[in-house]
Amino acid sequence: MPQGPSLIALVQRMAAQLEAAGVAFGQGTTNAYDEAAWLVQWRLGLPLHALDDQAARVLTAAEVASVQALIGQRIASRRPAAYLTGEAWLQGVPFFVDERAIVPRSLIAEPLADGTLDAWLSERTRAVLDLCTGNGSLAVLAALAWPEVQVLASDVSAPALAVAQRNVERHGLQHRITLVQGDGLAAAPGPHDLILCNPPYVNRESMTLLPPEFRAEPALALDGNADGGSDGMDFVRRLLHAAPRHLGADGVLVLEIGHERAHFEAAFPRLNPLWLSTSAGDDQVLLLTRDAWA
Repeated sequence: MPQGPSLIALVQRMAAQLEAAGVAFGQGTTNAYDEAAWLVQWRLGLPLHALDDQAARVLTAAEVASVQALIGQRIASRRPAAYLTGEAWLQGVPFFVDERAIVPRSLIAEPLADGTLDAWLSERTRAVLDLCTGNGSLAVLAALAWPEVQVLASDVSAPALAVAQRNVERHGLQHRITLVQGDGLAAAPGPHDLILCNPPYVNRESMTLLPPEFRAEPALALDGNADGGSDGMDFVRRLLHAAPRHLGADGVLVLEIGHERAHFEAAFPRLNPLWLSTSAGDDQVLLLTRDAWA
């Protein structure tokens, strides 16, 4: 009987197929190998970090066929891998996700989880707002990082909030995270000690160039031109106009703007934010203190 491939060999083969098919990454993984490793291990029911220990494991024909079917679905549908598995990870924490919310990947999670933001909080920090919460991942990470705070998580999308509710319950945080539906700060007046916001910010031209994987996500969560603009800053303009009235005296706003720094600086030339370092660079997440508007 012919011997099947090893686990590592199958991952390498599936990575080559993903690469050759030209699928897009950036929704949980950044390259074909990592995505293949994720999908192969998920399909086989293995922990996501099993590859090192089980690399030489010989697979059966049935296992290979099952993996190949999943990779084929990923290629044919161009749906994000997280929508196929129903799960995504952010800073090592698992989250449920489906097409009702974008795949969690906010860079704000990095300074939140690594303690960078702690220096901007005080012993009086109690009220945290996760604005545009999507599937609730930043709200959950904030509640896990700071056990003394209460988190309000808001989103204009009721379907996204239904996904967030599942994640709040999954992590047993119903007593510390409150979900509310509404548009911007009107639904969450505060005052807040800390506002985290990963808003829709993609400019109009970039929206037209999104690959199918990103078009599979809710456009409402990506398109930053809902008010008729073209620079992706429509929501951000409304947010920054209202923010001073919704922050406490020592309040801090942490905002993700992705690759839109040039548009941000053109729209807000008088603001002088602190740019936070992330794995994607030093120009995608910014911090504003309450007195930035003074």
